[in-house]
Amino acid sequence: MQGVVRHADVAEDCSIGAFSDLHRAPDGDARGSSQNNLAAGFLGDYNYAVATRDYGAAVWNDVRNAADCPAIDTYRQELVDAVLAGSAEPREEDLPEVRNEVRDKPEEEEEPEPPAVQQEAPANFGNSDIYGGSYADPTP
Repeated sequence: MQGVVRHADVAEDCSIGAFSDLHRAPDGDARGSSQNNLAAGFLGDYNYAVATRDYGAAVWNDVRNAADCPAIDTYRQELVDAVLAGSAEPREEDLPEVRNEVRDKPEEEEEPEPPAVQQEAPANFGNSDIYGGSYADPTP
C-alpha cells in the first residue's frame, strides 16, 4: 500500500495530458493494518484530493509504520475458509461475491477465534496513520 500524488495538465478543451508523480510515499504492508474486528485490514477512508490551477493537496491513509502479524494473517485466512465452508457468517464488509458462495452452515464447526493481539502481534501492528501534503503545479 502506498500513497501517491499525481499530476496531469488539463487543456482548454478539457482533455487530460500525461500523468506524472509529484509524490510517492514509502511502501507499507496493508496486512499490518486492521479494522476493529481483526477480520480484515483497514485501507482507509481518509483518502482525499483537491486541486486548483496552482496547487493540489492530498491526504491518505498510510501503513509505512505498521508491521504484519502472521497470527492475524492465519486467523483471517481461517475466517475466509470458514465463511466459504459455511461454518461462519460473513462479516458485513465482506464482498457480495464471497457471501454468494456461502454454503449451508454445518452445525459441528465453529468460527475461528482471533489471536490475542496484545500477546501475539508486534507492537506496531495496526499502526495506520494519516499523511498528506500540498504540491505546487509543476507547470504553471
